[in-house]
Amino acid sequence: MRNMPAVLVVEDEPAIAELIAVNLRHNGFRPTWAMDSVSAQREIDAALPDLILLDWMLPGESGLSLAKRWRANERTKAVPLIMLTARGDEADRVAGLDAGADDYISKPFSTKELLARVRAVLRRHSPEPTGEAIVIAGLSLDSATHRVAFADQALKLGPTEFKLLHYLMGHAERVHSRGQLLDKVWGDHVYIEERTVDVHVKRLREALGAAGAMVETVRGAGYRLTAKPVVPVAVAAKAMAG
Repeated sequence: MRNMPAVLVVEDEPAIAELIAVNLRHNGFRPTWAMDSVSAQREIDAALPDLILLDWMLPGESGLSLAKRWRANERTKAVPLIMLTARGDEADRVAGLDAGADDYISKPFSTKELLARVRAVLRRHSPEPTGEAIVIAGLSLDSATHRVAFADQALKLGPTEFKLLHYLMGHAERVHSRGQLLDKVWGDHVYIEERTVDVHVKRLREALGAAGAMVETVRGAGYRLTAKPVVPVAVAAKAMAG
């Protein structure tokens, strides 16, 4: 039982929760059900799950609000989270991702799709330590110790942002389309949308702070990591004057 990943299912509809739990249990997971934000928080306080399946529409505090709260908390910020919801338009998907969700599944969904996404998110949160440390223009990444630093200052990255940075640093100066990044960082499953890449690039830049400028957007093509980011004109003029 210890090796079976624990999944907290936060869903207020018993029939859907039971369907999810049965399929998870039959595929090597340990599901726990919470029907609202209060019971979900109680489960989280008792023990951190390996992954959370969180419904958007809950009685009381919404799933979106819960996601934001858990992402802002040091103890729960790194727990993988997939949002489940009947709200399927792009604005809602983006809102879910911006709230900190790793993925987003619109109802109705197939159990095969659900299981594929759960496995994919768990894979992304368990990067294999391979290769040596990479250092580019003061930005360093050590895959063995899972540490990132810039100018000798440690940086905190989420698991997906770590894998994204690892790939970009391993292929510096090359331009990668969103589709290529999905295949290389997220895997070759077909469920994740390209808009997800933009959300995680934004998170990566924010986490990198001053080094965020090294992750460049190439209009109409994709993204690249460069050792020589474009310097704003005002900054360049000030440097020349000095």
